Amino acid sequence: MAERQRIHTAIGLMSGTSMDGVDASLLRTDGHTLVEPGPSLAIPYPRALRDQVAAELPGAMALTAPRPLPPSLVELEREITHMQADVVLQLLEEADIPASEVDVIGFHGQTVAHRPDAGWTLQLGDGRLMVAETGIDVVNDFRSADMAAGGEGAPLAPLYHLALTHEMEGHPIAVLNLGGIGNVTYIAGGDAPPLAFDTGPANALIDEWALARVGEPFDRNGALARSGTVDETVLSALMDNPYFTRTPPKSLDRLDFSYAPADHLPDADGAATLVAFTVESIARAIDHLPQAPRLWIVVGGGRRNPVLMGELQRRLGVRVIAAEEAGWRGDTLEAEAFAYLAVRSLMGLPLSLPTTTGVGAPTPGGTRHRAGAQAA
Repeated sequence: MAERQRIHTAIGLMSGTSMDGVDASLLRTDGHTLVEPGPSLAIPYPRALRDQVAAELPGAMALTAPRPLPPSLVELEREITHMQADVVLQLLEEADIPASEVDVIGFHGQTVAHRPDAGWTLQLGDGRLMVAETGIDVVNDFRSADMAAGGEGAPLAPLYHLALTHEMEGHPIAVLNLGGIGNVTYIAGGDAPPLAFDTGPANALIDEWALARVGEPFDRNGALARSGTVDETVLSALMDNPYFTRTPPKSLDRLDFSYAPADHLPDADGAATLVAFTVESIARAIDHLPQAPRLWIVVGGGRRNPVLMGELQRRLGVRVIAAEEAGWRGDTLEAEAFAYLAVRSLMGLPLSLPTTTGVGAPTPGGTRHRAGAQAA
């Protein structure tokens, strides 16, 4: 009982499938329903690092096992770890918090391949090096135990979504994360476990289109899509994918979808069509839910795209709000989630459930690296 009541201080680090940088957040939590977010940072990847990550994705997906890493990925893992360790130190300095007051860092790492079909996933991040750089215990490798037990390894944020919504009214509630890939957590209320799965592309294809066509890393304020017209034939081709009819839990890799069917479209029409693709894939997800949600809370970078948010509201026909309207921090919520999961890992509590990843039973996870053990 004493362990259940202990309040831990954790830092979560998240660099998502959008590959745009790292979010860091401090969190105080008991690993159950008490969650108190603290200071946070969002630091963009240097352009060279982002380009290097993007360049390694095809080769990483071609691997037959996640480790040992080829030399190029070993070097990239070190660069990512050094960069994210600097973010931790910057957060502590700005918040005026000594490292000794932090119990653990939840270090997700950068996903470069996710192969649930083959039973493995690869997040680049060296836990031992992170400990050496920060002097704080680290939990990383959050997904492998779930996959070894038959799960998809993703999504892992649903238990944090459950903690955030446990006192809310108006269920069922859907928490929709719009990063590179979209995922939804369905929360029925009461004692029902959350249901979660990846919905399809969120920002990934839109960002890739904007970069290829107009040289921008994303469609700022949805301006390109707003000036275009959806091509229904292309949209139908994009939606003609067996993933959307698969029964969840299910998950995706960033490279599982391509904007190739839209290649012949003008810049604006392609952007509008890819926004419609994201929206339609989310609407299709309702087919796999026990009941249509009464409220959608949107987290991740996609909530900043007014065209995407407007189309979601129109298509879903119920209240769709950004995280901030729910009193949450949409930019760092996933970082908070991995701080929360790191604490649960220390406590030996499950990080995934049969209803969130398809694992056979509630499954603990994560690998702990102790600061005191690094000199051994």
